[in-house]
Amino acid sequence: MNASTDPDFRARLAALNAKFAATVPGTMDKIAQALAACRASASAGCAAPSAAALHQLHELLHGVAGSAGTFGFATLGQEARRIEQQVRTVMKEGAGWELIPVQVDRLLAWAARDASATEFN
Repeated sequence: MNASTDPDFRARLAALNAKFAATVPGTMDKIAQALAACRASASAGCAAPSAAALHQLHELLHGVAGSAGTFGFATLGQEARRIEQQVRTVMKEGAGWELIPVQVDRLLAWAARDASATEFN
């Protein structure tokens, strides 16, 4: 029997998707906290946030980017990946931070409305 037609497989996959969906609000809260830490360290007179704050934000976005698509949240994963790559650039080059907070805020607001939506707007 093919896994995609196996009712037990589909039930297990649906349960995993539901479990992931339940974690999204908490994960978005962690991303918001990491963004706040970045803003706080950036406003302390630096052009970019501290390396530790950026690393935390990057890790959280990376986690969402890597897992969201697997559990039916493809657009959330794609947007997290896009922002994660920009954060990585800031970590390497020390420039470009000013664009990231607005993008993370947009991601958080969108995810609060419907993190499983197929269009990011």
